[in-house]
Order: sequence, then C-alpha cells, then structure tokens
Amino acid sequence: MSSGTYFPQNIIIKKRDGGALTQDEIGFFARGVVNGQFADYQATALLMAIFWRGMTPQETAWLTDAMMRSGDVIDLRDLPGAKVDKHSTGGVGDKVSLILAPLAAACGITVPMMSGRGLGHTGGTLDKLEAIPGFRVMLDVPEFRAILQKVGMAMIGQTPQVVPADRKLYSLRDVTGTVECIPLICASIMSKKLAEGIDSLVLDVKFGQGAFMKKKEDALTLARAMVAVGQAAGKPVWAQLTAMNQPLGRCAGHTTEVIESIECLKGRGPDDLMEVTFALTGHMLVLGGAAKDMAEARTKMDTAIANGRALQKFHEMCVAQGGDPRVIEDYSILPTANKKIEVRARGADASGFVSEVDALRCGHAIMALGGGRAAVTDKVDHAVGIADLIKIGEPVAPGTLLCTLHVNDDAKGTRAEALVREAVKFTAAAPTLEPLVQELIS
Repeated sequence: MSSGTYFPQNIIIKKRDGGALTQDEIGFFARGVVNGQFADYQATALLMAIFWRGMTPQETAWLTDAMMRSGDVIDLRDLPGAKVDKHSTGGVGDKVSLILAPLAAACGITVPMMSGRGLGHTGGTLDKLEAIPGFRVMLDVPEFRAILQKVGMAMIGQTPQVVPADRKLYSLRDVTGTVECIPLICASIMSKKLAEGIDSLVLDVKFGQGAFMKKKEDALTLARAMVAVGQAAGKPVWAQLTAMNQPLGRCAGHTTEVIESIECLKGRGPDDLMEVTFALTGHMLVLGGAAKDMAEARTKMDTAIANGRALQKFHEMCVAQGGDPRVIEDYSILPTANKKIEVRARGADASGFVSEVDALRCGHAIMALGGGRAAVTDKVDHAVGIADLIKIGEPVAPGTLLCTLHVNDDAKGTRAEALVREAVKFTAAAPTLEPLVQELIS
C-alpha cells in the first residue's frame, strides 16, 4: 500500500481505538512529521493516543527504525575497530560520559558519541563540554568521521540531518504532556543512537529521586524495551540499572563537573562515580571485543588511567574539537564564579550520619543558581554549581561542610543554599546504603 492511500486521521483513530499500527502506517507517520503530511495537531493527537494505548514491542521497533531513517544514517563501517557508544537517561552530577569516552578509546574502542543538552534538573554532556573554552560540539558528519579516525572518539551534538523526526516529535511531546511514555522514550533514544553508525550500545538507565524514572520497575521496563529494539535492529544492547537518589560524585554544574571528570582521569575520582564509570566502560569493552570479561576490562581500564593514556585521549579530543587543552592542568581557564559559599551543618539535629542527599533538590539548586534550563532555549551559566558535596553515610556534626556553592548572584545563592539544606538529612545511626549499580539487562 503506497503512502498516498494513508490519511493521518485514519491512523489516529486506529491507535485511539487500541489497534496496532502496521510498519507502513508508522513509516508514513515518521516521514509525515518531517515533510508536513502530518500537521502538528495531528501528530500531537497520535502521540496522545500512543501515550494512552501504548505500543507493542514490534510497533516500537518499527517506530524506532522509521525515525532513524527519517534522516541520514551515518556509515562508519570503514573505520577500524568496534564502534560502541553509551547513553544515560540522565541524572544529577552524571558526568560519566566525559570520563568513559576517553577511557574506552584508550582501551581500543572507537566511541562515536552524539549527546544532548540539559533540561530541567538533569545536566547535559554538551553543556559541560562547552564550559571548556573553544570546544565545538556542533560538527558536521565529515568532521565527526575525521576526528573518530584520528582520535578514536568524538563527542558532538545531533546534526540537523540525523533523525529530524525525533527533533520534531520531542518538541511536541515536551509541550503536550506526552514525554513519560516508554515506547516514545525508547524510540527517541534508540533512533538517535542507531543512526550514529554504532556496532553496539551500553545504556545507563537511572531510577530514583533524581532520575526521569522514579521507580525501579519503570526503569526496568524501559531498559528491556530498549534492549529489545536493539535486538530487532541487529545491534547488541546492554542496559545497566543505576540508582540515582543522590547526586553522582561530589560535583554538579558545568565547570565543577569538568574538573571532577579530569580528576577522575588522573586517578583521583570519587568512589561512586568511578564505580558507575568502570561498570559502563567495562561493558563497552566486552561488547566491543576489547576484553573477554569484566575482570580483564577492569585491568585494562586501571592501566589506561595509571599510565595517563585515558587523560591523553581527553587532551586529543579537546585539540581536535577546538577546546583549550590547558584546562587539564589549569582549572582557572574554565568559567569561574564570583564567589564560593560554604554550606555547613547547623542545629541540634546536625549530628550522626547523613541519611539522605536528595538528588532532585540538588538539581533544583543548580537551576536556582542559573546552571540549568527550564526550556531548551534558556542559556546556562557554566561557572555556577556545587562542589565538595557530602554523601549518604558520611559522619556529620555541627559545622561539617555539606557542600561549596559556586555563585554569581547572591539572591540565587541564598535560594540554592536553602534547597541544599532541604536536600541533606541526618540520622543518629549509620544508614544502610543502597547498591549503586544494580541489574544488567543483556
């Protein structure tokens, strides 16, 4: 049946009434949102019908494929080595990509990474990279390929020619209350990743207070759906479930997270951040054939950090993408806030141990400082952020440092301090710590 025989209203009605769409109908929809055959109001109606009626695994796989093919699909088969990427569903303080990509490249994996910007309380990899003076994230495909060939990794934004259907649909979902729909989330993430030309993919699916998915069971459902879509496309996909009830690492923001990432590559990273990074990078090495198992992968990763090879890859990426590599040794080159405010424990209850560091409130504190976006068009202040953040289970007494705020505006700093104080709670007994890295869906 040719696309000319389809009418948007018929497809909308079919899904509204609980029917399963055919591959041709889904393909017509994906092409239609790009070429205008599906008006915005019609696309929105179908999105809402999908939100309420859901999609079968086969429909989700077809939607992913149709969205992927709505634009250019990058072909990297001529580049040497396994092409493996990683994607996170987002969290507070999640700067894993900045450490993982050079670490994986240093261990022999080619990492073609197209990343996104932060929205709401979760930070974006592109925004963090742009804290490095001169760093260019908006590269065209030929330059992307050239850097991959030379460095073994590149971290860029989505080009206009790649998955244009997703850009259109995401903007409609954002303003129509249809974001929280697992088939649509799955198709959005996987279409972009599959269009990169990867051989395999590792997913970090977060759950908890600071994650998009609050409940572990919802994160598990999403993880399984994305793994299934990868299988349907002939690409091995592993999904790791990671708890996100407190920020990852001790820093959140842009400059602060870049500094912490570089410290990790120097072998001085916080334990929780390195645990997640080693787990995800290890899966990449195993999937890409650079290690036979996680034990061998860990040995290779430890060596790449100890001998400076991972840090060297970060340096090479900075040079190739126009960033100032001097930031690796001189953090003052990065955007710097006007003042620092130490937030210390106070009051009779501030004794014992930290029982909670609410990641969502910490994310809101970053937004209050000006380091986050309420809308995609908002500008971010790269200099502001949180550093030295206390962690769950650590001892506390009156005067203990809870965090250091990097502030450019006193009123914003006052609001951020209030949010941090709301985020951190105490208990007399040491709390039981939740495992950070949990299930692996493979």
